[in-house]
Amino acid sequence: MRPHVINRFCAAGRSASRRRFLTALLAVSLVTIVAPDIALAAPRVMSAPEAYKAAKSGELILVDIRTPEEWQETGIGDGAIALDMRAADFVQKLVEIRKTYPAKPIAMICRTGNRSTYVTTTLDKQGFPDLVNVAEGMVGGPNGKGWIKQNLPTYPGKKSEIEARLNEVLNPQK
Repeated sequence: MRPHVINRFCAAGRSASRRRFLTALLAVSLVTIVAPDIALAAPRVMSAPEAYKAAKSGELILVDIRTPEEWQETGIGDGAIALDMRAADFVQKLVEIRKTYPAKPIAMICRTGNRSTYVTTTLDKQGFPDLVNVAEGMVGGPNGKGWIKQNLPTYPGKKSEIEARLNEVLNPQK
C-alpha cells in the first residue's frame, strides 16, 4: 500500500499521492527560484535629477530616509521630506503619506542607495504599493553620481524645517 498525503488544495476528503504533492511543490519552488520577478516586481528606480523634478512638480512624494546626523551634514534634497528609517514611527508615517496621497508614488533616497534599495524592496514585498528607489542616493555610489555631485538644491537639516515640511505633506491645504 502506498502512503498518501492530504493536499489542502484538493476538494475536501480527496487525497493526492506523495509523488504528485512533491512534484507540485518542486514546480512552485522552481518558479520562485527561476522567475521570482513574475510574482514580485522590484520597485522602480529613478535618478536623482528625475526625482528632484518629479518631487518639485508634485508628481511624487520624495522621502529622505537617512539619519538626522546625515541631514545636518549634507542637507536634505529640495522637494524631499525627512523620515529617519530607524524611527519607531517610520512605517506609520509612510502609511499616513500613502493614505493622504493614494495615487502618488513614494520615492526614497538615502546616502548611497543601499538603504533605499533595502527599504523599498522590503516594503514592496509586504505589499506597500507604488514605491520608487532613488538608487544613486545623496552622495552617489555605484548607481550614479548622487544628488549633491549633480548640484541639485538642498535645504538645511534643521529640526524645525524638517517638521514644517513633514507637516505640509501630512496636512495639505485643500
